[in-house]
Amino acid sequence: MLRINHDLCTLCEHCISVCPFGALQLAHDSIQVLDACRLCKICVRQCPVEAMYIESTTSTPEATPDARDVLVVAEFENGGLHPVTLELIGKGREMADEISASLGCVLIGFGSASHGEYVLEYGVDRAFIFDHEELEHFRIEPYTCAVEEVIKEFEPAIVLFAATPIGRSLAPRVAARCRTGLTADCTTLEVRPNGELVQIRPAFGGNIMAQIITPNHRPQMATMRYKIMDPAKPRRNPGARVEVRELASEALASAIKVLNVEKRPPEVSIADAEIIVAAGRGIGDRETLALVEKLAHLLGGQVGVTRPLVEAGWADYTQQIGLSGRAIRPKLLITVGVSGAVQFSASVTGAEVIVAINNDPHAPIFKVAHYGLVGDLHEILPALINDLQEVTAYAI
Repeated sequence: MLRINHDLCTLCEHCISVCPFGALQLAHDSIQVLDACRLCKICVRQCPVEAMYIESTTSTPEATPDARDVLVVAEFENGGLHPVTLELIGKGREMADEISASLGCVLIGFGSASHGEYVLEYGVDRAFIFDHEELEHFRIEPYTCAVEEVIKEFEPAIVLFAATPIGRSLAPRVAARCRTGLTADCTTLEVRPNGELVQIRPAFGGNIMAQIITPNHRPQMATMRYKIMDPAKPRRNPGARVEVRELASEALASAIKVLNVEKRPPEVSIADAEIIVAAGRGIGDRETLALVEKLAHLLGGQVGVTRPLVEAGWADYTQQIGLSGRAIRPKLLITVGVSGAVQFSASVTGAEVIVAINNDPHAPIFKVAHYGLVGDLHEILPALINDLQEVTAYAI
């Protein structure tokens, strides 16, 4: 905390003038620190009489000394596992192996017991099952109680959630119950030898990649988006077991009553496409977007776009690629006029082959692309379309 030695302070108010957050004020003949203080230490460095200082309030970490295990919260809905679950298990298994720890998995939902053995086949050491009829539909209170119960017993150092509507609702509630930190929408996770989780995600509008840690509290929690990670590979560990748990009636109670559930009509999602042609701000106009659509059609793929094109009304938000849109893992991705900002690049790293078309040889997209075409897209696109049409005609 920011402290002031009032015996040294001369009330020159220099600290008030240099504070960028307006967190200092003169009141009752002394300098007062407000809640807006961000501990930037500018006032400490600028104080002419060195009356300002930072007092450490670091307490003993609220963690079990031997806590090293990893826990994954599965996404179970409509009687089946969401594919993101295998991605979380894959990342959890990778980190658990790095620190010689065990991997647990929580499955919550009516009918989830039939999937316990399934997750064990992908490297999970302990599968905790909560299979109650009252858990047929997601309700935040009982789901939170179930995860909290497992955390108290398993005592993990790391807990991973999916950055889905369910995960984004559940993770903050569990973190608050455990009085620990949570980093949302991570693009990368790394674990240090001491079990400390480095949570990496874009910050300040994507201008930097922030590395976030939770040094004083356990468990460390993070959510990760679908299609960002590699799914787990089959691997059955000796001694792996399914453990069925029961929730008390009061834990199953909820203020939410589900009256009816209607399935959303099926839609074609770029997240599942194997071939995507992505257009960025650099295409310039709608006419060029039509060329992108034609190229995607000839390849049997779908069209993706960056955020500026959605905001301009040229494409639907369901086509948006990026951290504020969708992450993708196609077999082939062709980018046209995409600069390659962090928000976009972090969402396409799983693509098997990336071909970038851009007239700027220094565009960031070329750092993640496997092949690059530097030139005028108004010349390159028609040539590609013409060649594909010739190949198609020849094949017919």
